[in-house]
Amino acid sequence: MGVSSQSIAEAAAFRSFANGYLREIDAGIRVSHALPDGPPAACVEWSLRSQRMAIRAEIVSASLCGAQGFGRLWTRHLHEPRWRLVAPMHAIGNLLGEAYARVEGACPETARERELELLGRVLDSYRETARQLDLARSRPGEDTSFIGAERSLVFGHWLHPTPKSRQGLAPWQARAYAPEEEGVFQLVVFASEAGLVRHDSAGPRSAPRIALELLGSDAGRLPLGAGEVALPMHPLQAEALMLEPHVAELVQAGRVRHLGAFGPRFTATSSLRTVYAPDSPWMAKFSLPVTLTNSLRVNRLAELEAGVAMARLLARSPFGARHPAFRILRDPAYLTLACPGREESGFETVFRENPFRDGASEGIATLAALTAEPLPGRPSRLEALLRGVCAGGAPERSQAARRWFGLYLDCLFEPIVALYEEEGIALEAHQQNTLLDVASGWPRRGFYRDNQGFYLSQAARAELVRKAPETATIGALYFEDGEIRRRLAYYLVVNQIFSVIARMGHDGSIGEAVLLDDLAARLEAMARRMTGAGRAFARSVLEGPALCTKANLRVRLQNLDELAAGEGTGFYVDMPNPLRARGGVEHALAS
Repeated sequence: MGVSSQSIAEAAAFRSFANGYLREIDAGIRVSHALPDGPPAACVEWSLRSQRMAIRAEIVSASLCGAQGFGRLWTRHLHEPRWRLVAPMHAIGNLLGEAYARVEGACPETARERELELLGRVLDSYRETARQLDLARSRPGEDTSFIGAERSLVFGHWLHPTPKSRQGLAPWQARAYAPEEEGVFQLVVFASEAGLVRHDSAGPRSAPRIALELLGSDAGRLPLGAGEVALPMHPLQAEALMLEPHVAELVQAGRVRHLGAFGPRFTATSSLRTVYAPDSPWMAKFSLPVTLTNSLRVNRLAELEAGVAMARLLARSPFGARHPAFRILRDPAYLTLACPGREESGFETVFRENPFRDGASEGIATLAALTAEPLPGRPSRLEALLRGVCAGGAPERSQAARRWFGLYLDCLFEPIVALYEEEGIALEAHQQNTLLDVASGWPRRGFYRDNQGFYLSQAARAELVRKAPETATIGALYFEDGEIRRRLAYYLVVNQIFSVIARMGHDGSIGEAVLLDDLAARLEAMARRMTGAGRAFARSVLEGPALCTKANLRVRLQNLDELAAGEGTGFYVDMPNPLRARGGVEHALAS
């Protein structure tokens, strides 16, 4: 009899929480734990001063740059000599209490309330993970298409305390709307007076026209009156909107009409709120009345405007022609209602181009899917790719892994740094926002998506405004280069590249040290070749004593909604730089 989904989910909950605690709160000390039935276990030990106790976690798979893999857990009170085995969820409770005791700014009057609320989300995430494991383990094979990869994130973000928390989405709704459950659904359409509609488009098609194209052949069946515009909505958001007073007033006045379900069957991508149909030329990104990880998923008007502005800017840039193996998916149009006295009405919809159709979806996968923790007894997606391109033993597999890593850097790392160097544009290129074409097994093309993830250099502002004047009025787009370097180091290196290195290390494909040295050599070559922002970025990653990392646990401890609060510098902390610690450049160049 195999290990239960509940046990696996509980261990996964500890892994994600403890890795965040280790990185953001306390790195602990490395110790050996004596075992009666074998050699000593390598462990990390945390002293929980507020509880006068300690926790030891066995490290069964160590990483130089990514998540640690944990095994057995022990605890003891300081007055006791003997260590006792402890369940993962109990250990999470102990770490959570210590975290609240240590984090500055935690108000004593509300700390316990927040602690219990966060513990509730941890439990929600655990239950959802166990449910998704039951579903995933019942499926015999692996879908290697774009949507198959989007549906495969059973464990969620590897460095988040509540990776599968979905407040506002009931299990019966998840069957239709959660990506992992493979549900399909039609969009719900509203008809609105044209005078109420706000929209923009960077392309030849207007947003109202794109909305009709999204609905396919059903667009001709819509009972639209003269001067009315169709607004497709996610069914969850449509239901929530009908309960909003400002929408109810418009419906009662006859200015907005609820028409019902139309169009092709869509399914959710990994973000839940972006939907995909295999034959549609467009994807759509909606607001949803669901809190995922840290945030209520709401499209902000500034983000809609930024997507259109960036689509115009990129269309006027020669960058795409110079880097044909890398593509930024455009969000070239948006559609919403303008309601007096409200910045957002709830109808905010982003239209995204869909290149993964007409047979072009095979072998397209996010880095999050490729590097995700595998199901028990199965290889990770990345390991399965390496097995497919190399049937030999360990030495041949190691060579293949190194070659794969180099091609991956060609497809994603090189062009993203080049975009910053050449255009002054940086991307929030984390695991879920970056995709690879690995249809042949080897990385062949890279993709980036997300209208929320652009950072424009203040130093390049004059040229960028000349190309796209509207960017001057979107304040959230421009940043000083020092802050851009910090954030790009997190999203591109710590979150994305280190996840690939750690995955290969955990899978036993190749030693992490070799890939860290290869990355250092690539950075050194960039620094020698480039002269501007890209060179400064490469040098900062190579030579800085620390790298920026996201403070997901601290954000949750303070009960902050990143999207509502605006993603400020307080959402990041520093971690030791494993590239500088290794001094790996000379070794890599010599090899």
